[in-house]
Amino acid sequence: MSKQQPVGLTKGPGATPREFTFVSQDRDYTLKSGEFVVYHVDVDDQDRTILARITKRQPLRVYPDAFLSDPGVNPDDVAGLLGYRSRAHELFEVSATVIGYYDGDMGDFIDPRVPPRLGLPIYLATDAELTHALNKKRKGDVGAAHIGSLLDREKDRVPIVLDLRAITSTHLVIVASTGSGKSYLAAALVEEMMKPNNRAAVLIVDPHSEYGTLAEMVHLEAFVEAAYRPEVQVFRPGQVKVRASALTLEDLCHLLPDLSEKMEYLLRRAYYEVRQRSQEKKHRYDRWTLEDLETCLRELAKGGSEEKGERYGSTADALIWRLKSVLERSTIFDDSKNANLPALFRPGRCSILQLNEVDEREQQVMVATILRRLFRARLLTTKGRVRQGSELCLPFPVFVLIEEAHRFAPATGDVVSKGILKQVLSEGRKFGLAVGLVSQRPGKLDGDVLSLCGTQFILRVVNPLDQARLAESVETVGREQMDELPALSKGQVVIAGEAVSTPLTCRVRFRYTPHGAETKDAPAEWMTFFDQGGAENPPLSEGEDHVADGSTES
Repeated sequence: MSKQQPVGLTKGPGATPREFTFVSQDRDYTLKSGEFVVYHVDVDDQDRTILARITKRQPLRVYPDAFLSDPGVNPDDVAGLLGYRSRAHELFEVSATVIGYYDGDMGDFIDPRVPPRLGLPIYLATDAELTHALNKKRKGDVGAAHIGSLLDREKDRVPIVLDLRAITSTHLVIVASTGSGKSYLAAALVEEMMKPNNRAAVLIVDPHSEYGTLAEMVHLEAFVEAAYRPEVQVFRPGQVKVRASALTLEDLCHLLPDLSEKMEYLLRRAYYEVRQRSQEKKHRYDRWTLEDLETCLRELAKGGSEEKGERYGSTADALIWRLKSVLERSTIFDDSKNANLPALFRPGRCSILQLNEVDEREQQVMVATILRRLFRARLLTTKGRVRQGSELCLPFPVFVLIEEAHRFAPATGDVVSKGILKQVLSEGRKFGLAVGLVSQRPGKLDGDVLSLCGTQFILRVVNPLDQARLAESVETVGREQMDELPALSKGQVVIAGEAVSTPLTCRVRFRYTPHGAETKDAPAEWMTFFDQGGAENPPLSEGEDHVADGSTES
């Protein structure tokens, strides 16, 4: 039983079976919306501490409107002249929603299904009670991720520690408006994964090169232990390749949009033909080259009648030109090299795949290819169907964080990465393949993909379309917390789902490593440029524009 003084007494039931109201003077104004209170009841002959969350408060005694008619006159003075009591005797009716009592064996809250009786004392939850009830893990535990502190209490008084086991088995999504701190939060979460108590195998898909600063982890004391130091690999655009023969027919059609019916027909025939020849020659489907595909296209174009050969000849030439223009000029496709999964993934290793100079369609194909190979590798390894040392042998779970997730699983339209992403989200937990999605536009993110993520981190969201998509797809966040989203400040996040015991609002901790996505201060940079003598006027026209790598563009 709490030794605190009660903050109020139960008045009666609320608007729903899980709500109740209590009356309080609240002299210190501590009973704000979102705050936690407790009461004590017997459940199965045990004294249980029942946690509840305040959703609303309203005064029971209000001044008549006439007392407030003159802004220059203190209403307390008017009240005193007329015999009213001062506001020191204000009363409030506070509404709260029952969360339940925390069962450590179940790892969850259990609803007592009985509202508090009339007149039962209500207490403000202590920091210790909240720390115990809100967190499934304790700081430093294996699988613990200290992400910040409870927003409704002073900073660091109630730490928020997430359950990484839940995150890496049921996936996560981080959504927010631009500038709300979503990438900062994602990087802080990766920092927790790479600490000595977790040592995760992580790949970050980084379309804007924002996560490279995580490389500084290797020098920081918080990440180093006697026999452990994290490894961070930053891959620049073009350093990780996708073998052309690893592409599916769907991938090729996605890379070559707006194909005519004849082009698509001929490409389909050539694709399956070259795979068949590769199997007959090397007993594998995935060892053909772009030259093999071109040869097959030309042979198919020559087959049949002379008239048909001429017709398909021009089609084959057009297809070959488009294939070369995309695959040969790309920095990520190669005839022989392919992303080596054991090189990208290893416990204690964070690989950052920067794609800032890669075309969006190529980004989608690359992510689809990596996810397909990861899914197959984890499936085969789990079932014991690959040998140690194979490029598809991954004998440990892996986690993939995807920035700008709406690019890879848009709400409208089909892209090659959306299908495999849905499969991973639906089935990946069985094979130890987890995904984290980060997006600034939940309204543009596929609803099924959003709803398949078991843990949600929601920062400030202002756009009504984005709010509607979240309300439609995220069932674990209550209406009152959804209403809070537009008012959240930078670095404040609503966390709900499998990684926490109950939905809560968190203040994100400071990162150990520098943030790599700071907003540019344009006025300051203008002033610096001018002060450094950059105000001289160059010629209006020149023959060549010099670019950073020393090459030129006409």
